[in-house]
Amino acid sequence: MYEPIRTRPVHSPGLPSDRGGPLAGAAVPRQPRAEHLRVQLAGHLAALLAVTDELREDGGSPELDEAAHQIAQRINELSPETSPVRIWEGSRPAGGPVAVLAALHRQAHTIAGRVLLVAASRQDTTTAMLACRRMDAHAAALKAVPTAA
Repeated sequence: MYEPIRTRPVHSPGLPSDRGGPLAGAAVPRQPRAEHLRVQLAGHLAALLAVTDELREDGGSPELDEAAHQIAQRINELSPETSPVRIWEGSRPAGGPVAVLAALHRQAHTIAGRVLLVAASRQDTTTAMLACRRMDAHAAALKAVPTAA
């Protein structure tokens, strides 16, 4: 009475490769969670390095130089095939030098917090401690800036 269905319905769940579509036979790239977190952590560290470099330009200190070295070293450990990217793509905060300095420290503190969260997810104690030290340093620097209150 009814003709049996010989192909899978169009609306069935599954990948296009399962249905014989344009991606038939192509493997869908899947990143394991650990790899995704490693890449995410390296990206956050690169952002922290960029802000640290900006702070070093505005008034470098030996502490910022050492922090930049530690961050770059940690990035190299996470992704040894690439060198750390030191590009600042954020917009430069508006205002005078004191306002710019405070804004950069706030941004660095926020990014270090993100580094801490991802490092905790990876159970990466070394990076988590580095992030905590950077958060403490930027919080102290914010308190020292006269108009940051």
